[in-house]
Amino acid sequence: MRPREFDNDDVLRIALDRFWRNGVRGTSLSDIARDAGVQRGSLYNAFGSKEALFLRAYERYAGDYVGAVQAALGAGSLRKRLTAFFDLTITNFRSGTPPRGCPTTRGLMELGSAEGEGLDEDARWAFADLVTRITGLVEDALAAGAKRGEFSGAPEAAALHIVTVTRGLAVLERAFGDEAQLRKIAAHTIDLVLGKKSRQAEPRSHER
Repeated sequence: MRPREFDNDDVLRIALDRFWRNGVRGTSLSDIARDAGVQRGSLYNAFGSKEALFLRAYERYAGDYVGAVQAALGAGSLRKRLTAFFDLTITNFRSGTPPRGCPTTRGLMELGSAEGEGLDEDARWAFADLVTRITGLVEDALAAGAKRGEFSGAPEAAALHIVTVTRGLAVLERAFGDEAQLRKIAAHTIDLVLGKKSRQAEPRSHER
């Protein structure tokens, strides 16, 4: 059967799913080429290497995910925004059958591999950039909530705390696969940041 015409967007989508499930070391360009129905040489010509293809696929994922975080943090009370943020985070970890976990955490575990394998400093910067962007969005949401009288702490420190918790959730998801536990931890974290009184004061109507 003749390979179909090369589709850059389709290849990036297929590559991300492979890398997300199996990691970079556990994925070959032949795997991706077979799934995409293209020649392996076409992937080399388009991206240069497996690691470069990973970076392109991850950067696309990061852009989409930042947009989703912006939407989650964009409406409702501060508590509802943070709840939506954690819900997005946990849903992302638990996506796929079986759940694929967190692509950033998986990628970070592959840094510092033997020469010629795994990921390098370019990948480290890509991972750090996504975490920094997410932290900034959470900080902005907390700062806006403080202006509305919903938060009295330090937005920068609280944002770092929240995002650090999400990294721990990624590890716990891989260890136990217990979604209910993850959601309990998320709810407790929001209580720690905002205080339980803010939960009791939440209006019953949906705030927009």
